[in-house]
Amino acid sequence: MAKSTARKTTEATLKRDVKDMRKVLADRLFELRSSEELSQARLAEIAGVDRKTINRIENGHFSPALDTIVRLSVALGISPSDLLGE
Repeated sequence: MAKSTARKTTEATLKRDVKDMRKVLADRLFELRSSEELSQARLAEIAGVDRKTINRIENGHFSPALDTIVRLSVALGISPSDLLGE
């Protein structure tokens, strides 16, 4: 049987990674929205999501679904990977 080269993950590691990714997404969304001079309300309207959703993402309190990430990236004219900071 082949050995796995994947890192052994623990619950604590996963929680930390999720928290870190939320921070990356929060910062990136704020940066992109601000550079386009869009309010949270206007971006929400363009993307077809609730303004509170934008606020919760930017404050790191919410992990958006893939559909929301795609909607936001299309509204900002970028790829989803660019929104995620890749």
